[in-house]
Amino acid sequence: MPGHDESGSLPHSGEGTLIVRREHGLLQARLAVRNQHHRPFLACATEVARLMHLGEAPDVPEARRARHLAHAVRKPLLERAHLPEEFFAPLLTAAVYDPDPSFCRWFVEPAVYAFGRRRVMTTLLDNLRAGTHAEQAGAKRAWYCAHVPLRADRSPAYAPGGSRDPALDESRDVMEEWREALQRSAM
Repeated sequence: MPGHDESGSLPHSGEGTLIVRREHGLLQARLAVRNQHHRPFLACATEVARLMHLGEAPDVPEARRARHLAHAVRKPLLERAHLPEEFFAPLLTAAVYDPDPSFCRWFVEPAVYAFGRRRVMTTLLDNLRAGTHAEQAGAKRAWYCAHVPLRADRSPAYAPGGSRDPALDESRDVMEEWREALQRSAM
């Protein structure tokens, strides 16, 4: 098409050329950043699925695979009263790298139930203090989810016959440290 590049989408001349190309470049930059965050999340979701013996879902397109795996592990994770220690780091890493604040709860909630709110919040606080910018942003998203109400219908650990050390969920001091860390980072 005359006046356009080979793809037919960018004009070669005229006043709008730089604007369109600049906008196109910005779009490409946004997609590149999005893919940088998608790949670590995919690796995290794959690791959690591996621990659950659910496979890697190779038939699902890569762009949707991380969310597919996250969905596959959610219910089985919540159905367990206890999780092995090896689950803690992958769950929290997946929560921090999940780019969608609506879904990072799928990893935070089972971690809170299995390992305690205090430990989850302390790990998120460590990410806020010493993580990369992406990890700090992810910790902030996951922090909100770490306040999930602890209910018996969500986990056998809170059922009437279940036992739970209350110290696992005591987190007032960690919440105060979080507020202080946020205030320091805002200065």
